[in-house]
Amino acid sequence: MARDIDRRDILKGVGTAGVVGMAGCITQNDSGGGGDTEADSGGDDTEADSGGDDTETEASDDSESMRTVRHSVLMPLTGDLASLGGAIRDGGTLPVKQLRAAGDMPVEFDQTVEDTQTDPQAGIQAANGLANAGYPTVCGPASSGVNLQVTQQVFIPNGMVGISPSSTSPAVTDLDDNGLIFRTAPSDALQGQVMADVATNNLGDSTASIMYVNNDYGQKLAEVFEESFVDTHSGTVQESIAFAKEQSSYSSPLSTAMGDSPSLLVVIGYPASGIQIFRDFYAEYNNDTHIMVTDGLRDSTLPDEVGNDMSNVYGTAPQATGPGQEEFVSLYEDEYDRAPGAFNAHAYDASAVCLLANVVTGENEGDAIKENMTEVANPNDGMEVTPGNLPEGLRAAADGEAVYYQGASSSVNFDENGDMTAVTYEYFKFNTDVEGNIESLESIDFEA
Repeated sequence: MARDIDRRDILKGVGTAGVVGMAGCITQNDSGGGGDTEADSGGDDTEADSGGDDTETEASDDSESMRTVRHSVLMPLTGDLASLGGAIRDGGTLPVKQLRAAGDMPVEFDQTVEDTQTDPQAGIQAANGLANAGYPTVCGPASSGVNLQVTQQVFIPNGMVGISPSSTSPAVTDLDDNGLIFRTAPSDALQGQVMADVATNNLGDSTASIMYVNNDYGQKLAEVFEESFVDTHSGTVQESIAFAKEQSSYSSPLSTAMGDSPSLLVVIGYPASGIQIFRDFYAEYNNDTHIMVTDGLRDSTLPDEVGNDMSNVYGTAPQATGPGQEEFVSLYEDEYDRAPGAFNAHAYDASAVCLLANVVTGENEGDAIKENMTEVANPNDGMEVTPGNLPEGLRAAADGEAVYYQGASSSVNFDENGDMTAVTYEYFKFNTDVEGNIESLESIDFEA
């Protein structure tokens, strides 16, 4: 069942969000091993394509006459978001793999992958490496805490196009970015509202406490949820507590959050911290309290890691429901022998749009490519390109034909801020009786 939510109602009363909030180099085997990554001590080596590393240029007998399209993926392969980052990376690198496999391309491809370590400073270091190496477009970073700092300190000053598949902070919308910054994930200005609606109307909760990771993602999402829960739904927030990532115990903040026995505990964070939070929760409390999580904790491995079925845990997350979703799932499963997860489709779309815009532009210059991002994504009179016909679409774009991309995560139509104009949220719960431990309960549609 899909629930439609009007953006004007959703954003009513939501003020402009303030600004606050993943690097290293990895090698990945192209055979589809997905989550297996290892540290690359050799820096930013580029090598001919032999089915090995993602940092590579496609070899060709006609290499002197063919232009090389350069693209990069910047994801958290270690640190707090490592359990999600590897699969998101795989979505972001899949378009180039698909185009190489198709053959007869009018351009060569140079694609590299960097690890942000789920850390702003490491992310900045990795992004500077990409800038110095001349990569004009970046799929990433993933978390808002990293994305905002990398964007402001590296992408914008160096004229690089950044397109995050999973950075959801409202602060991204208001960046003075010179038209360089895009995202295929929706803003948390909506998700906080959707969470409050679900808590009230689906779970029947009227009192809540919030625990949020102490960065922009956690802080701003907590603020939007609280505002909506209190002002729109007449609920009460008893405590709102920031926590540091990857601590050995969360018993103290949990004790504060649960002190007045709220009917709902909202937890906004990432898996590495979430595992310990939930272990501590179930050691002290039972399943009578509803828990609500967000996209950062939509991780199918959590019940096994925590040692509990987590049957009282519900959540919301951006959902992939674009015109090309089925085609993408088929491509992803063929390449990696597993189903895609959270934000994987968003990463595919982010890279696909960058590649099309680069080909239309004809040069590896971010300030030039940015002018064609909306041109190849938003509807026009040209050829419709989806994940299923991306190779044909890229050839058409290289021949000077107009194209527009219809994605796996959404239609991928950008507004003036580089945000999505139409998105869908999933309302889910943890259920160890279903495959993948996560049961989808409802789709909630949003259109600007």
